Amino acid sequence: MSPVSAFVLYCFIWFLTLLVVLPIRQRSQDEVGEVVPGTPRSAPANPQMRKRLVITTIAATVVFAIIAGIILSGIITVEDIDWLQAGR
Repeated sequence: MSPVSAFVLYCFIWFLTLLVVLPIRQRSQDEVGEVVPGTPRSAPANPQMRKRLVITTIAATVVFAIIAGIILSGIITVEDIDWLQAGR
């Protein structure tokens, strides 16, 4: 795997992990009972973005290490997942 491919794979995994981490244990302003005027009631009360970004980075790094290890070891290759070539 080239460094550019590894970087793209890491960015992809990081972003997907962020989408999973963002809604976890999120409390809305309505649940807290402190709705700021001009915002929707479902807006996060305290998003804690720095904490969520750190959790995302740690989780994405672990997932990336596992996936990169599988790719580099050759356990799964492109030929194993090439469905278009299956009929030939």
